[in-house]
Amino acid sequence: MKDRLYREVQIFFMALTFLTRIPAPTWVSYSESALNQAPRYFPLIGAIVGGIGATVFWLAHLIWPVSIAVLVSMLVTIMITGAFHEDGLADTCDAFGGGWRKEQALEIMKDSRLGTFGVSGLILILALKYLALVNTQTSLIPLMLIAGHSLSRFVAITFLVTDAYVRSDAARTSARGKSGAVAQKMSPGSLLVAALLGLLPLTLFNPRVWLALIPVFLIRWGMGRYFRKRIGGYTGDCLGATQQITEVTFYLFALI
Repeated sequence: MKDRLYREVQIFFMALTFLTRIPAPTWVSYSESALNQAPRYFPLIGAIVGGIGATVFWLAHLIWPVSIAVLVSMLVTIMITGAFHEDGLADTCDAFGGGWRKEQALEIMKDSRLGTFGVSGLILILALKYLALVNTQTSLIPLMLIAGHSLSRFVAITFLVTDAYVRSDAARTSARGKSGAVAQKMSPGSLLVAALLGLLPLTLFNPRVWLALIPVFLIRWGMGRYFRKRIGGYTGDCLGATQQITEVTFYLFALI
């Protein structure tokens, strides 16, 4: 029992250090197998990131108007994650915007330089996120942040069950690579854990907010179909793009 608990704690911290810049305790040892199982805790890490953003928003709103408080909370969440998912969105926009063939798209995704499509995608998604939150009832913004970050990370990792990882370079075989933890298929048990963690924050809202899941999963379905058509599956950058777009989709439709 003790070994099992330590194992789960280890997997949790692998997920934490993979998705954020928050360091793990020194007594947690690196494990490739634990990292491969880490995606089941990605929604929980999202809730933590959203919770930090919610706390920052609440503190900032004590001295500044909502518009500034939202911007400060967004800035902090980007700093905590190292713009991990935003980078994936930008790379995906550049790849599909500038690459006509599968090989071109995958090559552009590996390029660290940012292109016009990536810049445009980032500006538009951050602007939409900001405007959606600013126009949300102030008392609900902290809960929206927690739920949006958690839900969107769950939606993104469903690709680990339904689709194939298409990149076969070193990132696939190295657990320390950007996509090392998301190149493995998820087990049904892990998917169930992720679903529970990703959907749990929605119970804090009026039941009508669950209707926002319809457009969220429609967007996810559409993105999956597009990824399969263009490159035959998903990459880590595709998951980052999915997280960003479904997070904003949730905000927009929960606002309605």
